[in-house]
Amino acid sequence: MKKIFFDKVTVIGVGLIGASFALALKKNKLCGTVCGFGRNRENLVRAKEKGMIDSFESDIVSACKDSDLIMLSSPVGSFLDIVSRASGSFKKGALLTDAGSVKGKLVYDIEKLMPEGVNYVAGHPIAGSDRSGIDSSGEELFRDAKYIITPTENSDAGSLQSVTGLWESLGSEVITMTPENHDKVYAAVSHLPHLIAYNIMNTVAEIDSSYLKFCGQGFKDTTRIASSSPEIWRDICIMNKENLIEMISVFQKNLETLGQYLRASSPDSIEKEFRKARTLRESIGQD
Repeated sequence: MKKIFFDKVTVIGVGLIGASFALALKKNKLCGTVCGFGRNRENLVRAKEKGMIDSFESDIVSACKDSDLIMLSSPVGSFLDIVSRASGSFKKGALLTDAGSVKGKLVYDIEKLMPEGVNYVAGHPIAGSDRSGIDSSGEELFRDAKYIITPTENSDAGSLQSVTGLWESLGSEVITMTPENHDKVYAAVSHLPHLIAYNIMNTVAEIDSSYLKFCGQGFKDTTRIASSSPEIWRDICIMNKENLIEMISVFQKNLETLGQYLRASSPDSIEKEFRKARTLRESIGQD
């Protein structure tokens, strides 16, 4: 495998994922310098002071100029606008990638914006936290995590090899999916659970918000991801809405089945559902 190294890397969106990506690149000596771009200058100043990035720009064109690798790690709803504004500054031979939780149509739309000689490889690191921001970042965030790469028929073979090698160098397990399959899978195992966690919190508050002071660790564990960034998850849910609506329907059906068992006072049926769920949960292990 060819040596992975990028003289200049631009990280667009220096938050939990972006800052962790920059730190991981630096630790593994996979880059020369890292330039950060984002909306919050104070955050960029702090990231530079902490050594996460070497410089930052408030202008997207300047940030991407002469960059060999550009990482999109801002909310997915901003991707098209950012690439539209920045693509004219991408140098020939540059590689664009991303850490977005939604792929599907977005991947093809970004591909259409690529200048000649610039390649885009879409990806999604399955790592993170319910906490956002650089204070929650870490150079080991991606180690032993999955990284989903979602190539299309337009993807450049050499660029795919580079992105695969990059993430393997960061300690990730690289898995290939189509953009469409990615969105269906993660609607079920990520987007739906987040939506449910937010809704559980709001449901209890609607019943009586004072109940929240009596919650135990089980409730906190179940709703932990409701602490995730509302802005990020707003974009994810809207951009993957068709798959998510389908998953909500299945969830509602299963919830109604439990409701029927309760109304019928059928403990055996309820226990059977719980045992099935416990077996499935145990099969995926603990983290």
